Amino acid sequence: MKKFLMATAATALMSGAAFADAHAKEVKIGVILGFTGPLESITPAMGAGAELAMNEVSESGALLDGAKVTSIRGDSTCIDAGAATSAAERLITSDQVSAIMGADCSGVTGAILQNAARPNGVVMISPSATSPGLSTAEDDGLFFRTAPSDARQGVIMTEILQDRGVNEVALTYTNNDYGKGLADAFQAAFEEAGGTVTISTSHEDGKADYSAEVGALASAGGEVLVVAGYVDQGGSGIIRSALDTGAFDTFYVPDGMVGEKLNENFGAEMNGSFGAYPGTDSEGAALFVEMAKGAGFDGTGAFAPESYDAAALIMLAMQAAGSMDSADYKDHVMNVANAPGEKIYPGELAKALELIKNGEEVDYEGASAVELIGPGESAGNYQEIEFADGVYSTIKYR
Repeated sequence: MKKFLMATAATALMSGAAFADAHAKEVKIGVILGFTGPLESITPAMGAGAELAMNEVSESGALLDGAKVTSIRGDSTCIDAGAATSAAERLITSDQVSAIMGADCSGVTGAILQNAARPNGVVMISPSATSPGLSTAEDDGLFFRTAPSDARQGVIMTEILQDRGVNEVALTYTNNDYGKGLADAFQAAFEEAGGTVTISTSHEDGKADYSAEVGALASAGGEVLVVAGYVDQGGSGIIRSALDTGAFDTFYVPDGMVGEKLNENFGAEMNGSFGAYPGTDSEGAALFVEMAKGAGFDGTGAFAPESYDAAALIMLAMQAAGSMDSADYKDHVMNVANAPGEKIYPGELAKALELIKNGEEVDYEGASAVELIGPGESAGNYQEIEFADGVYSTIKYR
């Protein structure tokens, strides 16, 4: 009887180990982005960027001794904190994801962090949440971002405007964490540099008529109208009203406004306008654009490179910890993202995983020249754009 019990116990242990091993072969990563809402024309390339990295790792078979990576999408809506939190909770509790690549907009990112990620101890890496407030958010070491804070973007905006001889602007921003954070950061930097903001006023997304808002902006005046909004929502509505009324003919567009939709909406009407969004002319950026082209999406889209990098950092940190448990790998994210170590570019994730497995260090450069500073956010590289012949193009990197 004793032998039978021992044999039964041994069989159970073996079966349990086999069961655990089988399940350890799948790593689920949640991809939470605003697939509907004011960034819906930008997020498809972001999701594709993250999943490009996941597919690359799955095909290598090098993560955690052969794990396959599965992407499970959730819709943050960009603006509805309740819906975004519910989507994250579903991914964490029902789908059992080991990490979240996202979210996109700052308000919903903060909501997911506090109401879903922290209570469940799950790592999140956002490719595009830029609010300065996230730099000091309580995060239990679980939150990172491959996008720079808008504190940095405010300085870049100031430099671009003043390099063009612009010293007086009107400013409108979308009425949420992203818009308010960027507006405050820009105004502080611009005024410190000697510029004048004639008016700083919010606008609501989803309105059919922005004539009242534009009327107030026009009354205050300015050489350029800075539109810190969303290309699929109120930001474009403000520009349309300003153009139709002749209130302004030159605009500065920051990251949330940059996308192919802007060309479609306005074409040559935007000629002479300018702006910037995160991006580099690094070796990794060029490699990513080619990889994205082969995968059927635009690798130059706003935050697509940062999305690839966010997913890559999650998986490299898991490899460094030898675990898909956030509690184990969260402390490895900064290490794999920064020097010292062998530089790793897009298309080299298998190489990175093998190096880590062999006890060697990696310095992940990725598609956006990753360098994480302070609380785990990008140091910040930007590409300056200008509109000519009805489309925008990059003219300089900063």
